[in-house]
Amino acid sequence: MMRAAVWARCASRFAAGMRVLEMNCGTGEDALWLAHRGIAVLATDVSPAMLQVAGKKLAASPGGAPVSFARLAWEDLEGFDAGPFDGALSNFGGLNCVSDLPDAVRALATKLRPGAVAILCIMGPAVPWEWGWFLAQGKPAAAFRRLRRAGVPWSGITVHYPSIAATRRAAAPGFRVLRVSAIGALLPPPYTERRIGRYPRLIAALNRVERRFESWWPLPLLADHYVVELERV
Repeated sequence: MMRAAVWARCASRFAAGMRVLEMNCGTGEDALWLAHRGIAVLATDVSPAMLQVAGKKLAASPGGAPVSFARLAWEDLEGFDAGPFDGALSNFGGLNCVSDLPDAVRALATKLRPGAVAILCIMGPAVPWEWGWFLAQGKPAAAFRRLRRAGVPWSGITVHYPSIAATRRAAAPGFRVLRVSAIGALLPPPYTERRIGRYPRLIAALNRVERRFESWWPLPLLADHYVVELERV
């Protein structure tokens, strides 16, 4: 449901015939979805293993989807010889793994034509679902980990959780903010699925309400992820 919510935003911004840059493409789910809508995608990731899985998905996809792959880290984007693109996508927390968010967003701006839209899905710092979930398990450190200013060590990197205000500041002056919406404010985070997934009607109802009010404050401020849509200026 969370991925479908991001795809709905992509459908509203990207059209057939466009060329889109995807950062931190992971296993290629989003790239293939975009490609099947007639969008040419350059899908990039820093992980060779992720790109290998994505390439296998592409090979098994019918119709010769217009996707190409490249190994690329956010930190190397500015010197990457490609573009300009008609749009960009970074889904599910790729930007949380960079140490300098303003530099990453500035580098992205150099790869987009004026008027292009970047859709960035970022993990936010304040998640009541997470507070309640881990406090109920007696794990206060996990409940409030996102509030640590220095970030959270994970798999050899440091994960940061920038606020919407921080992302707005990082986006200027290369972008203007078009829209901000919530992904996982009412809808439970993925790690709750084993237990809460036993109540599909409840989850579906929460998703319907969240999708209707996803851009209403304060939902984006309290979401597992927020989606910020930026226009290159």
